[in-house]
Amino acid sequence: MKVLVTGATGYIGSAVAGALAKAGHQVKGLARSDDAKRKLESLGIQPVRGDLTDAAGLSSLVQDFEAIVWTATSNSEAVDAPAVAAVLDKMAGTGKTFLYTSGVWVHGGTRGGVADEDSPLNAAELVAWRPAVEKRVLATQGIRGIIIRPGIVYGRAGGIPGMLGASAREGGAARFVGTGENHWPVVFIDDLADLYVRAVERASAGTTLLAVQGPSFKVKEIAAAASEGAGAGGKTVAWPLEEARTQFGAFADALALDQKFSARRAEQTLGWAPRGPSIIEELRSGSYARR
Repeated sequence: MKVLVTGATGYIGSAVAGALAKAGHQVKGLARSDDAKRKLESLGIQPVRGDLTDAAGLSSLVQDFEAIVWTATSNSEAVDAPAVAAVLDKMAGTGKTFLYTSGVWVHGGTRGGVADEDSPLNAAELVAWRPAVEKRVLATQGIRGIIIRPGIVYGRAGGIPGMLGASAREGGAARFVGTGENHWPVVFIDDLADLYVRAVERASAGTTLLAVQGPSFKVKEIAAAASEGAGAGGKTVAWPLEEARTQFGAFADALALDQKFSARRAEQTLGWAPRGPSIIEELRSGSYARR
């Protein structure tokens, strides 16, 4: 398929674009700057000029592709929602594929239980606008709309887990928000990219998929592993949520969510079988570890 990946220079997007290209698809990536253009070219992905703030310009690109894989975000409803809406309006009735990247934070805390795609949403403040965008994707007539909600993504020394290792290197202990007793649902970056390929190729219209692998981990355990990998001997320090909010705002509350999920739908409908190392292994001795 001819596929356009938005956010193709980002953490998730670059992995997804690479996996789609490896699977034989003709992949192009959205580039808003010369730097982004050069980065895409270095990854072997052909760049296409565009910017989330130019909704009309984005919608004009639709005709050249059979699938749009949306991994970009400005983390702003004012930018993201109009951009997605413009593209969806242009795609309506074409039968083309639009895959939108949401995230597990739209579920809010799962209160100790194991949630799935059909569980009620109670979005964290940071992403309170996202459920409406998801609905628009699934309600657009005449397209194959798909939603993927990744957990906390790890691997390739990137993502949120990298912040824990950085705090350990800088301060001698990995600093986490809250008590550390809360659970993070996680997914290895390469396994996540594999799920995107499977979804683009085979998911039915109207599909929503949680992308998590194995059981959720306690944050204090993740932080200890990050500390070990960073050479801080497993030392950690709790950062009270109220204090973290002064620096991180609503992001702090998202990090403090207690969440557990099942990815049975992705496993059963698409044969997804994550094979990557656990987040504990990856932080202790994988891509995040001090060399």
